[in-house]
Formats: sequence, structure tokens, C-alpha cells
Amino acid sequence: MMENQPGQSQKKNSNVIYFLIAVVVALLGTDVYLYMQKNKSDTKIVYQNDEKTRLQTELDSLEAQIEQVNIGRTKMSAEMQAKNDSLRATIKVLRKKLAKGQLTAAELGKAQEDIKQLRYFVTKYTADIEELKKQNTNLTVERDTLKTNLANVSTKAATLEKQNQELDTKVKEASALKVGVASVVAYKVKNSGKEVEEKKAKNTQKIKINFTVASNTVAEKGLHDVYARIIDPTGNLITLADSGTFNADNQDLQYTYKTAIDFKDDGSGYTIDWAYSPFQKGTYTVILYADGYTMGKTSFFLK
Repeated sequence: MMENQPGQSQKKNSNVIYFLIAVVVALLGTDVYLYMQKNKSDTKIVYQNDEKTRLQTELDSLEAQIEQVNIGRTKMSAEMQAKNDSLRATIKVLRKKLAKGQLTAAELGKAQEDIKQLRYFVTKYTADIEELKKQNTNLTVERDTLKTNLANVSTKAATLEKQNQELDTKVKEASALKVGVASVVAYKVKNSGKEVEEKKAKNTQKIKINFTVASNTVAEKGLHDVYARIIDPTGNLITLADSGTFNADNQDLQYTYKTAIDFKDDGSGYTIDWAYSPFQKGTYTVILYADGYTMGKTSFFLK
């Protein structure tokens, strides 16, 4: 019995050593596991922080994109303005979420999904604004084209009106009666009523203005008013109490005598009798007018 004791003692020592080794191995394994878990956690936190930073950067980009779209100051509809306000509000909410401490995986995933949706809506919104700008540009071009066309039409209308006025003036001028030949003879009237030609101013009591009218196929046949202006040797217009005014050659004039002739375009001669006294020595000028224009003029001399 006593001979077996050393072997048993040696066996017990070996068991203890094995146990200690197992404990050490277990402790080492625990340390390695805890270290790896810590590294995994740190990596997760770093990943979350990096992802949060990336998402914040993307929000900055989206907000800058919205701001850039609005720089053009395109007049937005109420619907687009509401969408603009909604996008800005969504960005504000997401910023608050990302401003929190460490996000859980679920919160981070939700933020990623929200920003993904936001990116879609911002892209759609940007496209809508660009389309609105394009429509506004097209409307501006159409408006300017209409203005140009209207200006061209107005110019053409003004040109046509001017041409019509010029044509009307030419027609009126062409249809106005013109003197063929004209002469003036002075007379004195005897007690018997007989008229005798006179050369002296002191004896002259009336004049006769004899004239023909040039042929005019476009002139209206019938009665035409004729106005006579008689200028005395001193250059003054002779007027009487019943002398009125008329318009000829685009100006208002006072006449000396007014009458009417029956124009038939047959070469007939006409005579205007005008009694006046006293006449003075010198040259008188007689100007005849009809249809708004000068018919012609002649003169006579009294000594």
C-alpha cells in the first residue's frame, strides 16, 4: 500500500495543472470574445457616425438643390409652393433626427429611407419647376411674338390708313375744279343801266371775272361753290360785311365773294359780277377757289 502513494500524488498534480490550463484558456477565450465584441461595437458606432455624416451631407445637397431651383424666382403655383414648403419641413425634421446622439440601426435605416424618398421628391419637384420655367419662357416668347405681330399689324394699318388718306387727298385734288383761262374786266354803270368797260379806278363801279373750267372727267358734275379773294394794290384782302370763311389748301381763309357754278364739263364759260366802290389805282389780284383747293388766279390793273 505504501508503495503506491507517490504515483497517486503525481497523478493529482497533473490534474491540477490541467485544470489550471483549462481555466487560463477559458479566461483567454473570454478576453478575446470581449475584445472582439468591443471592436465590433466600436466599428458599428463608427459606421453609424459615418453614415449619419453622409446623410447630413446629402440633406445639405438636397436643400442646396431646392434653393438653386428657387433662385430663378419662377412664379410658382399654390400647389408647387406647398410642395416647396413640405420639402423644407421634411429636411428640417430629418436634421433633428440626425442631430440626436447615436442612432439605433432601425432609426438609421428609417432616416436612410426617408432621405431616399426625399431625394425622389426633390428630383420630381426640380423637374416640375424646370418645366414651369420652360412654359413661362414659351409664354414669354408667344407674348413677345404677339406683341411683334400686333405692332406689325398696327404699322401696316397705319401705313394703309396713311395711303388711303393720301389716295383720298389725291382723288379730291384730282376731282377739284381748275381754271382753264381767266380774265377780269372793269366797268362803270351809266344812268341807263348800261355797263361800259372802264380803265380808271375812280370811275370803276364793278368788275366781271370771266373764266372757263378745265376739263375734268373725275370731277362731280353739278353745282360747285366758288370763292373769290380779291387783293387790293396795297396787298390787303378786300372784305365786306357779309364776307365769311372757308377752308382751302388745308387752311381757313376769308373770302371776298362767294357764288356757285353749274359744272357740266363741256367747256362752258362763267362770269362772276362783283360790285364795289371805291377802287384805287394799281394792280389787283383775283384768286378763285373750289372744292377745297385753289382753282387759279388772275389780275387786272386800274389807272
